[in-house]
Amino acid sequence: MLCAVCKGKGLCGLSRCPITARFSCLASTRPVTTYAGLAPSVFIGSSGYTSVRGGPLLVNDSDLPPDWLRQGFGIEDIVRLRSETIRGTSSVTPYLGPIQEIALAPRPVTVEALFDRPVRFNPDFDQVTAPVGRSASISRLEILDHPGTDRAVEKAVSDTDLPAAEACGMLHRSGIDVYRITPLFTAGLLGRKRRIVPTRWAITAVDDSVSAAQKRELSRFSKVQEIRLHCSELFGNRIAVILIPGDWRYEMIERWGPGSLWAGETGTVVRDGEALKKTGYSPITGAYYSARLAVTEHLVRAQRCARAIIIRNVDPGYWAPLGTWVVREAARRAMENEPLLVPSLDEATRQAGLLTGFFDWTRYSTLIPEIRWQKTLSDF
Repeated sequence: MLCAVCKGKGLCGLSRCPITARFSCLASTRPVTTYAGLAPSVFIGSSGYTSVRGGPLLVNDSDLPPDWLRQGFGIEDIVRLRSETIRGTSSVTPYLGPIQEIALAPRPVTVEALFDRPVRFNPDFDQVTAPVGRSASISRLEILDHPGTDRAVEKAVSDTDLPAAEACGMLHRSGIDVYRITPLFTAGLLGRKRRIVPTRWAITAVDDSVSAAQKRELSRFSKVQEIRLHCSELFGNRIAVILIPGDWRYEMIERWGPGSLWAGETGTVVRDGEALKKTGYSPITGAYYSARLAVTEHLVRAQRCARAIIIRNVDPGYWAPLGTWVVREAARRAMENEPLLVPSLDEATRQAGLLTGFFDWTRYSTLIPEIRWQKTLSDF
């Protein structure tokens, strides 16, 4: 039974909430007042913006979701790891130097931290960011090693005339993944007017900036010659991507099934789409941009252009929100998998429904009727 207060979002703190209960039972009760170990990244909260609070993420881990997947982590493993992660919640200004040094480093930095009071277990779930189990205000933070940074990062950070969006695109073209670009954006190290940016905003901004730049590249490439269907599944997230010959168009249709995290007892469906330019923030939120990034990355590598439709179906097996990285990595896996070559659009839509378990998804699509209408018009 889902919690009647938070509908399974894990935000209410009640023991009967299945997410909070499973998270809490993994937490150690040992009081912690100091930390000596790795700081793989930084986290800035959005509450009270512009007077933000944040600091390093403290955990002996790389904080890289692709590493978790390579190690075969399941949801329980990731929740266990994140339940031990400590998020700094101090005023950013006194620790801006160390925060930026951690963000610049190409690997986790060794630190020592002293907290104002014992670290408290305060699980935080969000649709965009990975969960964090602990938080504490830091009274002292010392970096014990100084690993430097990459040449591409150094170039982007030192160029104060380079807009932040262009810096994100340049870094990605240099082989720097978005998981590394986001801390730079968060720590106020990119752009002309530099400022600290809450992490959940930075994740979406980086995905959006990089994929928007890649969209502009696609106009130079030849179109795919056949309809291709890519698919994958990750933690109860079933993803199908249909690539259709034509100029860039993008549509995402997302369904949360009955009993899943954000749907409660009844399912919910949301859709959004775009042509070359996107207006407004997507109602699908960060997942829209994370999935779009996976598709544009694939098309740029293949030097092809296409119309892309992503269908995401989420079942109750996705019992804890882990962040939009799940959508990004599920879509990346789909694009890496060998596609099915289908003879017609009707067959592609049918197969996508079967593979995702979202059989009536086409009733929510506006791109499918547009493609069919344009095909009929071209026949004249």
